Amino acid sequence: MATEIRLSQNVVPAGDSVAAAVVMNIDEGWHVNAHQPTLDYLIGTELTIDEQAGFRVSGIQYPESEEFSFAFAGEPLDVYQGGAPIFFTLATAPALAPGSYTLTGSLRVQACDDKSCLAPSTLDISIPVEVVAAKTAFKTINQGLFTEYSGREGWDSPASLTDNSIASMFSERGTILAFLGIFLIGLALNLTPCVYPMLSVTVSLFGGQAEKETRTRKTFMMASIYVLGIVSMYSVLGVAAAYTGSLFGNWLQSSAVLAGVGIILLAMALSMFGLYELQPPQWLMQKLGSAGGSVGPAGHFLSGVMVGIFAAPCIGPPVIALLTFVGAQGDPLFGFFTFFVMALGLGLPYLILGTFSSLLSKLPRSGQWMVWVKKVFGVVLVGAALFFLALAWFPKYVLYTLPPTLILGGIYLGFIESSGRNRKIFSRVKRVVGVAGMIGGLLIIVNLTKSTVQWESYHPDKLEAAVSKGTPVVLDFTADWCVPCLELDRITFTNPDVIAALQPYRTIKVDLTDYGSPEAEALRKQFDVAGVPTIIFLDDEGNEIEEARITGFVDAEEFLKRMPE
Repeated sequence: MATEIRLSQNVVPAGDSVAAAVVMNIDEGWHVNAHQPTLDYLIGTELTIDEQAGFRVSGIQYPESEEFSFAFAGEPLDVYQGGAPIFFTLATAPALAPGSYTLTGSLRVQACDDKSCLAPSTLDISIPVEVVAAKTAFKTINQGLFTEYSGREGWDSPASLTDNSIASMFSERGTILAFLGIFLIGLALNLTPCVYPMLSVTVSLFGGQAEKETRTRKTFMMASIYVLGIVSMYSVLGVAAAYTGSLFGNWLQSSAVLAGVGIILLAMALSMFGLYELQPPQWLMQKLGSAGGSVGPAGHFLSGVMVGIFAAPCIGPPVIALLTFVGAQGDPLFGFFTFFVMALGLGLPYLILGTFSSLLSKLPRSGQWMVWVKKVFGVVLVGAALFFLALAWFPKYVLYTLPPTLILGGIYLGFIESSGRNRKIFSRVKRVVGVAGMIGGLLIIVNLTKSTVQWESYHPDKLEAAVSKGTPVVLDFTADWCVPCLELDRITFTNPDVIAALQPYRTIKVDLTDYGSPEAEALRKQFDVAGVPTIIFLDDEGNEIEEARITGFVDAEEFLKRMPE
């Protein structure tokens, strides 16, 4: 039996990864035992790659075995025959110097023909690798062979919510449990900041129809159509990702879309304060099939689509991971159902809220307190609108929109707004809410003045300098429009224990605000980053400590647990 080495690229840029294969060319009439042999006394095929500084091997994938009946065995055995490739991913450290390298290893096999099995043997393996400078162009080769390899995507992702763990959900838990997990992911997305204002949007859309929509069944149908709009938006996103094989959703994070969302939220907020009644023009109402002056099914559907767009910019890593996973599968039908299930989870609370929001006006003596509740939602929408507008135009100052919203909103809702002044209990509730808002705003101001981790901007030379001095590095991949990144900066990285724990590290921020630019794409590929925020720990030789990688927001306690010891 002879072996040959195949790579998926002609060269490997430093910091990049390459798919590799050891192809076993097994002589005709002979077979080798599968990696997990059928009988205990048989020796399974085992590939071992020796450790070498600046390189890391992961994602070993053995071929699909075949059943073969031998004269000496009473049952068919799992074997490999013909040209059988063993795949793996080979990663290079960002600071690895360009040049020719040879990795060594061994392949243990046991060969059998129809009559008997030979003694196990170990073959020496040599893997030549040509490393070039980071960001250097390369040529893909042997693509026909590597279509069989499923381990390249997300090869070094941690056991968190990334495309790799999503893939393992399907491979280890089965389709039904995997889709249940994706549904729960969608449900959990309702805990992210961008989604909170959508509660106000839903109440304003359905609560305003309270006098006209008296039947819960009819309201449920309208709420279902509303949720169908949310589901459709994300299902189309999944199909597009499957067709393009890329992160189609990046446009949802553009400044134009963020500004548009902010303007729409502001318009809805002003309607909450009674400045006008927000409804579509008459000609559009007719087009949408409305009746009796209320928004019709098509109007609810389009409202759901808009809610999906509102939420998209900051539900972050889970959706990006799903997009990456679906894009890697290249199956539009699978992409549709994956995002359909995720969006059902996201939309479930809105189905319940939309169905029963009209009942708010039927509570006893609802008039005055409902007016105040509408204005509470109005304040929330004003804050959300300012937040999105700041994300679009002044991302560095986005957190500074929250204190004035809370303080001024608290003063207005608790002490200036006039509804219910003749009701003692209601007036007390208003004052409590107002004081809570002002305290919340002041606490955010205090938080904004806290000391935080001192970061420096990314440059490849800084990594090389850190390796030369034997200094470990923390890379924080972030973006101005990324809300979980802001949470990390102001909650996790202001914690004194986190600041102290990061003192031995060189702390570097990698700005991916222009997510689709060639520079950002090269950095994402170099470090295999699926989305932001992503935090990577490099040891004193420039190698990633992959089990410590963090994706998404984590609090200080979790961050300290994940840090390398």
